Amino acid sequence: VQLQASGGGLVQAGGSLRLSCAASGRTFSWYRMGWFRQAPGKEREFVALIMWTSGRTEYAESVKGRFTISRVKVESTAYLQMNNLKPEDTAVYYCAASHSDYVGVLEGEYDYWGQGTQVTVSS
Repeated sequence: VQLQASGGGLVQAGGSLRLSCAASGRTFSWYRMGWFRQAPGKEREFVALIMWTSGRTEYAESVKGRFTISRVKVESTAYLQMNNLKPEDTAVYYCAASHSDYVGVLEGEYDYWGQGTQVTVSS
C-alpha cells in the first residue's frame, strides 16, 4: 500500500485548505485511515480518522468543528477539509492507513504512512 498526501500550502488565519490522501496497492485490505500532524519541535499528534466501511469519524479536540475527514471509496482517497485555520495548525500533515477495524488514534496503530504535506497558517 502506498499513500500520497497532497494539498498543503500557505494560507492566512481563517482560511481553508483541503488535503488529499490517495492510496494505491492493496487498498481493499484496510479498515481505517487517519491524519496526523507534526509541528516543529513537537511530537506527531492525531488529528482525525475515518473507518473505511462505516464512515465513522473521530477528531482531536483541537480541530473539532473546524476539520472534516471524508473518503471516496471508489477513488481510494481520503480528504481532510480544514476550515477556520489557525497559526497553531501549522505542521506537516501525514495520512496513514491501518488493517485494524477498531478506532485507533495512536501512531503505532497504523500500518502505512504517506510522505507528509506542509501546512503553514500565517497570522
